[in-house]
Amino acid sequence: MILLDCRIIIEPKWRKVSRFKLVALIIKRDQDKGLLGGISFILKARVELTPEESDLIKRYKAHKQVLLSGQTRFGGAVDWRIENLTSGVAQKCKDVGEVINTEELLKEACGTFKTFLEVMASFGGEEVIEF
Repeated sequence: MILLDCRIIIEPKWRKVSRFKLVALIIKRDQDKGLLGGISFILKARVELTPEESDLIKRYKAHKQVLLSGQTRFGGAVDWRIENLTSGVAQKCKDVGEVINTEELLKEACGTFKTFLEVMASFGGEEVIEF
């Protein structure tokens, strides 16, 4: 069994001043041999939260909020909520291509998660957008 651990830091595509500088997505890749000698891949991921981020999720009861729903391009079902990313998700993949696709979907979900954090943190204040 091979286990790889990596940390992916998601940065926004835009340069907006943010209270939340980075979202830490921790991905672990594993592989397993099947009974007939085939290989399957297991992708585990979770997001590390700061105390402030945890407080926002609790305050706004956002743990059930869907971040990404649908199917991977390889037919695997995806229904990730904030609670899934914070407690950890495990996705079984058929091949390396599906692993790569699933990682991209996780990054997309983390980008959406960061947006939710930004919006939840902005209540009770104002935002200045410069053009």
